[in-house]
Amino acid sequence: MEKPPKIKEENLLETIVNPPQEEIVSIVDKINDSYEYWDSVKYKKCPEGCSPIKLWTYVKASRMKILTSAWEKYRIVLGITNQMQRMCHEFDMNFGGFWGASSIIPGDSKERYLVSSLMEEAIFSSQMEGAVTTRKVAKEMLRKKITPKDKSQQMIANNYQTIQFVVQNQDTPLTVELLQHIHRLMTEHTLDNPQDAGRFRTNDDVVVENGITHEIVHFPPSYTEIPEFVKDLCKFFNEEKPKVFIHPIIRGIIIHFMIAYMHPFVDGNGRTARALFYWYMLKQKYWLTEYLSISRVIAKSKKSYEKSFQYTEADGNDMGYFVAYNLRVLDLSFKQLQGYLRRKQEEKKAANTFLQLGDINDRQAQIIKMFVDNPKEVITVKDIQNKFFISATTAKSDIMGLVNRELVNEFAFNKVKKGYVRSENFEIAVKPFLK
Repeated sequence: MEKPPKIKEENLLETIVNPPQEEIVSIVDKINDSYEYWDSVKYKKCPEGCSPIKLWTYVKASRMKILTSAWEKYRIVLGITNQMQRMCHEFDMNFGGFWGASSIIPGDSKERYLVSSLMEEAIFSSQMEGAVTTRKVAKEMLRKKITPKDKSQQMIANNYQTIQFVVQNQDTPLTVELLQHIHRLMTEHTLDNPQDAGRFRTNDDVVVENGITHEIVHFPPSYTEIPEFVKDLCKFFNEEKPKVFIHPIIRGIIIHFMIAYMHPFVDGNGRTARALFYWYMLKQKYWLTEYLSISRVIAKSKKSYEKSFQYTEADGNDMGYFVAYNLRVLDLSFKQLQGYLRRKQEEKKAANTFLQLGDINDRQAQIIKMFVDNPKEVITVKDIQNKFFISATTAKSDIMGLVNRELVNEFAFNKVKKGYVRSENFEIAVKPFLK
């Protein structure tokens, strides 16, 4: 990866003392809004007399004014821009504290949405680290609590279990032992050496490579520094009133970055880092985090995720690149959740048409909609139980109600298991209610 040109300190100071013309200031502001790196800045169209290197000098000078220390020991700094602060404010309004807690997620569907999002998070976070399986197979395994069949499924099951643990313990202070426990939950039965689960690395035989080129992009600090780092991490994680205020969302992103930077474990650092970010967000009362599939967005932009680490290291350990990327991820995750909720509400509204059949409940109306959308659908009581997060007794009652209405037929898979399909009478019964 191309490193940015080195700018002499006197040139930076001169630029600060003598600010550029308004047109250049506008270009610099747009560059900083997304915290662009040299590899895109150098192609910007500049006003006459302003070369790409001169523009980069203006960019670096503007960032110098807003730099703050993110992790002093490793000289990791952070330029907090207006755009970052604006986004954090919007997140506070959208999913921080108690704002809109009762209106964004429909009350009667909260548990279903929650479990679905936790599964998504577990699946995509694991796929980023090499888990090879389809989303459908993975969800089926998690829903039905099927024993993992291979390493990929085990990674996903571990991730799901870890996220559930984090949700249940979100108000618990982070300790060295808890960090090791999180890693153990995340990596058990998936590492080449089983003893590495929950154990800090004991040597420096670890590097971070580019996933495509296999170029070494990061040499983590020595393993001898891990004990002190972990103590500092716990303090940073648990501080209620830090001396220097950094917005909680950005602090969570710093925690994510530092785990990846330090690489305290032999493997599983990425999954552990994302779990800690998730935990920290919940600890800070960003309740909607539970419903966001953050890793899905990261997985679909993995190259940008990796580059945000590389840019940070190549440009003087300025993790503004990593923060800007992760704020965009949160923004997109929230927009995807809004879209998902709209689709589900539209599906429910469409299903409610069948309530006109009389003497059926909302769930039965949605089951009818399933058979309308897929005439060859075959479902079981377990399927209904998992879809609506209800007891087996309630699921059985729902489906038998439709059987008794002669909308659904029951058949035997075997001596124990039964399945349900639409009946011969189904189409005639529902046709008056189809648009």
